[in-house]
Amino acid sequence: MDFLKSAVASAISKGPAFGYSFGDRVDIDESIWTLHNGTKREDGSKCSIFSFDVAANKSRLPLARNALRKLRTLRHPGVVKVLDTVETDTYIYIATERLSPLSWHVKRKSLTEETIKWGLHNVAKTLKFVNNDATSVHACIRPASIFFGESGEWKLGGFEALSSMKEDDAVLPTYGSLIPDSHRYMAPEIAKGGWDVIRQNPTPAIDAYNFGTLIFECFNGSFQGSDQLGQMKSIPPSMHQAYKRLLNPNPKVRMSVGQFLDQGRRIGGFFQTPLIQVTEDIESLGLKEESERNELLSKLDEVADDFPADFFKMKVLPELLKSVEFGGGGSKVFGTVMQIAQKLTDEEYDTQITPVVVRLFGNPDRAIRVCLLQSLPLMIEHLPQKIVNDKIFPQMVTGFTDLAPVVREETVKAVLVVVPKLSDRIINGELLRYLAKTANDEQPGIRTNTTICLGKIARNLGASTRGKVLSAAFARSLRDPFIHARNAALMALAATVDVFTEEDCAAKLLPVICPSLVDKEKSIRDQALKTADIYLARIRKYSQTLPDTALPSPSISGPTPRMSTPANDSSWTGWAISSFTNKMASASGQIESNTNGSTVQQRPLSVPPTGSTAPIPSLGAKPASKPGMTLTKSSTAIPSIVSPDPAAAFNDEIEDFDDGWGGFDDPSSTKQVEDDDPWAEPAPKLTTATTKTSYDDNGEPDFAGWLAAQSQAKKPLSKALPKGLAKKEGTKNTKPIVGGRPTTMAARKVVVASKKEAPKVEETKAKEEEEEGWGDAW
Repeated sequence: MDFLKSAVASAISKGPAFGYSFGDRVDIDESIWTLHNGTKREDGSKCSIFSFDVAANKSRLPLARNALRKLRTLRHPGVVKVLDTVETDTYIYIATERLSPLSWHVKRKSLTEETIKWGLHNVAKTLKFVNNDATSVHACIRPASIFFGESGEWKLGGFEALSSMKEDDAVLPTYGSLIPDSHRYMAPEIAKGGWDVIRQNPTPAIDAYNFGTLIFECFNGSFQGSDQLGQMKSIPPSMHQAYKRLLNPNPKVRMSVGQFLDQGRRIGGFFQTPLIQVTEDIESLGLKEESERNELLSKLDEVADDFPADFFKMKVLPELLKSVEFGGGGSKVFGTVMQIAQKLTDEEYDTQITPVVVRLFGNPDRAIRVCLLQSLPLMIEHLPQKIVNDKIFPQMVTGFTDLAPVVREETVKAVLVVVPKLSDRIINGELLRYLAKTANDEQPGIRTNTTICLGKIARNLGASTRGKVLSAAFARSLRDPFIHARNAALMALAATVDVFTEEDCAAKLLPVICPSLVDKEKSIRDQALKTADIYLARIRKYSQTLPDTALPSPSISGPTPRMSTPANDSSWTGWAISSFTNKMASASGQIESNTNGSTVQQRPLSVPPTGSTAPIPSLGAKPASKPGMTLTKSSTAIPSIVSPDPAAAFNDEIEDFDDGWGGFDDPSSTKQVEDDDPWAEPAPKLTTATTKTSYDDNGEPDFAGWLAAQSQAKKPLSKALPKGLAKKEGTKNTKPIVGGRPTTMAARKVVVASKKEAPKVEETKAKEEEEEGWGDAW
């Protein structure tokens, strides 16, 4: 074999340029040609090369030259397609489309009855053209002269003896006897009178007889001689009558191949098969009505197993693609395209399918768009990632905002298919913005599918945005009035529990799951219970890994409780009293007399004097964190402890789910008080006298009110507050009044005076303060 290739290469190098490379040899029985698989050097495309060695077959050189001349001039879809030819004194090369001999399949009996009929139908059409239109005789119809083309169709070759009866120098009468194995396929009249009787009989007579022998050999697998032709057991009964007429010993009454073809095409004829009908109608698919097109496609599904796979690739697929893109083929045609495309190689898919799919995504037809989205699971494995990111996804996102709900819904579903091929930048940016829109869609089904989609692509999201986006989206879905949307959110939360941190599970997600435990729908309550159990189980497991306490070790010289309640009392009441007494004990020093008769607590040396203008902490501040805070006394020795607002301890910044996830506004969410600014302008100094009112601060103990009542009972309130708590002019330690109530200690300070000395205007202001609930406790 290597020697042959080197010899061929040497011969090519000495002759005219031939742009094809020889490959493996393909044996052909009883032929003057040697067939090789080949490739085109320019682009590497496949081809076949017929090689004729002049020195080895010099007597048959006229037949080889005749075949070369006829193949160059005869053009027909059923004839072997010639790409290039080279003729020298030593060799003849004919490069054609890639072919495989029919004789291989005939000998193995690998052809079905429907496939044989379809092939015979193609050969009959080609012979009709040769006999009638070209007025020529082939004279070499046999399996060795017929080939499978790239599309799987039967192609007619073997033109060594092809002759026109109008030519004076026709090759057939002179060189017909040189045809290999001609005696086995010879017609009776030639066996008796020689090749010269061809001119005396009808032109199609010889080819009709050889076509009959071809029918016998295809259905039986072999043909040894004319005495076998009467055995019709393997031939379909519908062809028996026409078959006998093809083999009529009298050439003048013998049925021509054209007549055989016409008889088979009649209604109920042997050529009226679904396979042949599909072949005939597929080329006009784009011109057919929808009903006719649907009928043709149903037939195509029926004969899919009988057709060669290459025929679907080369013939049916291009016609279907043209019908979808230009002929309004619709979703059914495209579905057939996807079935055929699964049999293509990656190279064939990139060449035939991918360019059409990219163009179809830019088609404004909604039916085409929906069909493409539904077929994405069949295409995505064959589409390169760059094509998906740069060409398909930019066209696909228009479906998120389409007016038709079905397009929006199919676009959301298609996200699951394309997300593995999308870049992180697109997933965490553009894709999430569009999903945020569909999460607020007017169609409840689209909102539900968006929640399901987010749950399934959770692990594709970036770690920095995953928790915030998902918690916001699922929290919004849990408030959806549509029952299936709420159920989808609960199931998505259960499926994505591992993508959240334990802190988020406890602080963000459990609080939004818990309201569903009392949902009006039982199915939601059941699912909420399951989801809550999953999160609680994870939190329990995590809590076991935490230390028992994060507080530092208690100091040996620390303060001791000053009340009789045990410091280590584990009961709820004992703990509360201990906490309260600890706060009282934290203020050290002695009570000393002030100039106005009140007493103040002795400060440490590091604390500024009483007259200092240092700002006093607001209600939300922690008293124990700043030493030196003065405890005042009106008329008794018990210091006045001002209890802070209980909401101040929980005045954390509320998570804003809308940030980075548009459309999840919740009017019921708690708004953070933005006015609590310790650096704001001071409030006007209040110097009015107040009447005695009850102090109500959200249920807290009214220690200040009780102290004021005790002071009024013992001593008239005619003096101002002690100097240590009085605020000097010009200091900026006040805050704006929020909700009609002072927000700082200084703003709440009131100069208590006698009712008789207070003017009428000050009494009016005092009543306004009483309505605000701040009273004379200060």
